[in-house]
Amino acid sequence: MYLFHKMENNEVYWEKQGRYLNIWLILCLFPRTCVSNPSKPNFLLILADDLGIGDVGCYGNDTIRTPNIDGLAKDGVRLTQHIAAAAVCTPSRAAFLTGRYPIRSGMASSTQRQVLFWNGGSGGLPPNETTFARILYQQGYSTALVGKWHMGVNCKTRHDHCHHPLNHGFDYFYGMPFTLLNDCQGSDDPELAKSLQDTYWFYTQMITLAVFTLVTGKLANLFPVKWKIIICLAICGLLHFISWFSSYGFTKYWNCILMRNHDITEQPMNLQKTTSNMLKEAIAFIERNKHRPFLLFVSLLHVHTPLITTEKFQGRSRHGLYGDNVEEMDWMVGRLLDVIDKEDLKNTTFIYFASDHGGFLEAHRGNSQLGGWNGIYKGGKGMGGWEGGIRVPGIVRWPGVLPAGTVIDEPTSLMDIYPTVVQLAGGTVPQDRVMDGHTLLPLLRETEQHSRHEFLFHYCGVFLHAVRWHQKDSGTIWKAHYATPVFQPEASGACFRRGICPCFGDSVTHHDPPLLFNLSQDPSEANPLSADTEPLFDTVVRRMRRAVEEHRKTLTPVPQQLSPYNNIWKPWLQPCCGTFPFCWCNEENNKA
Repeated sequence: MYLFHKMENNEVYWEKQGRYLNIWLILCLFPRTCVSNPSKPNFLLILADDLGIGDVGCYGNDTIRTPNIDGLAKDGVRLTQHIAAAAVCTPSRAAFLTGRYPIRSGMASSTQRQVLFWNGGSGGLPPNETTFARILYQQGYSTALVGKWHMGVNCKTRHDHCHHPLNHGFDYFYGMPFTLLNDCQGSDDPELAKSLQDTYWFYTQMITLAVFTLVTGKLANLFPVKWKIIICLAICGLLHFISWFSSYGFTKYWNCILMRNHDITEQPMNLQKTTSNMLKEAIAFIERNKHRPFLLFVSLLHVHTPLITTEKFQGRSRHGLYGDNVEEMDWMVGRLLDVIDKEDLKNTTFIYFASDHGGFLEAHRGNSQLGGWNGIYKGGKGMGGWEGGIRVPGIVRWPGVLPAGTVIDEPTSLMDIYPTVVQLAGGTVPQDRVMDGHTLLPLLRETEQHSRHEFLFHYCGVFLHAVRWHQKDSGTIWKAHYATPVFQPEASGACFRRGICPCFGDSVTHHDPPLLFNLSQDPSEANPLSADTEPLFDTVVRRMRRAVEEHRKTLTPVPQQLSPYNNIWKPWLQPCCGTFPFCWCNEENNKA
């Protein structure tokens, strides 16, 4: 009898084990269809474009209404010293996506053009850079980018898509591969054409003169020169001529386009529907992926000029068209939060809101200010080291995990989102390269009181303009400026005559000894210190110079993605939804 019961129990045991084995096999064979591990949150990352830290209510603005962003801060953690790695979009966004200074990936410029200028250029985020999206995709996340990219499209052919979001870990993309421009609206003040036309025409003339001289010399046997060199120079001149010619009206068709994955849906884009299209895509992605772990990066076109604002929000704010655009952006954030709540994802979603850099002080139309406000901080967009160009709003919310209503007054960086997201998703930060971001989790969870950043380096292109030292033993934050832009007019606080401040040349003042500020006492950088007024001046300056030397030893030569060759328009790389050069279509209308 005992033996019979024992055999029966063994059969039941092995039957149960077989069921467990079947369940285990199903989970292994279909990992991306399982219910997400509750320890792995969803991620909603929202990045505004050109938003100043002073434009948001929870950072001190009392003339623009931002209730949804303010609500995020009330329910989450607000960072008061959140720093962008660059004061313009292309390098700042490259650093955000990779967790590394843009100079390490070649996304920092050595010329006056600090960002990518064409969809048809060959520069962009190198394929060998590992974004946080790629790591999360490998961890089983569904990953999407909705909105602005501005990290390049193609390398060698029109369809290689080597810089495209889908080649950097995103499995879905809807948005602008480039960035908003006044040219997209066809306004009277085209920003891209204005800055390029004179330069392209000058180089076209110089190259034409050189080709004419070489051909004449060759035919007259005045000096030996190979026809191959003459032909290459002539092709270069032709490219400059085409770029100059295309800047008169064609910019809208070349740069102002919308894509869904690899397909162009609007060329040129319909600005009146762009906001609603972006919002619908973002909401649809959340609804499609509510039962699986997801990463959604909403890269807003707001609040970049030309400030495309729907009629519903025009004239609503007390700060003109710019304020209207900020309030519409806040409404968009609110709609995203609503869908997170509606789908019961609030407690399982890590939400982050920030701006790619400070407000654009030089943005004007007549007497109207079209750029943002950077609060008490000096400078703005394009000004490498000044606080107004790099200190941005930074808000994190994760109910039940992060304490609500917390304010962290410690140096943090947009680059810190990379290791934070990767760690929470169960991934590993790349070990084969230098990483500059540090996980925010100890600060956010209040298990650590101080930032892991000791030094932060502030570049303007490839030129180091300033360094920040977080002196942890005293809690003091020092900032040394080695170069600052020359404001035009001098007391204006911006470069109004140039449109955006240069990084080098006669329009930059070099400081030796550097301009030193104690940001803990003087966050607006109004009172530079000297050896006479600060006993620690020499000690601090020496320590920061040593840090710069150590930092530079970690830099390795890489291809320059924003070089003149990579940043010139190339017809054979231009994304086109028709037969080039007849590039126009509206697939969105066709689908509707």
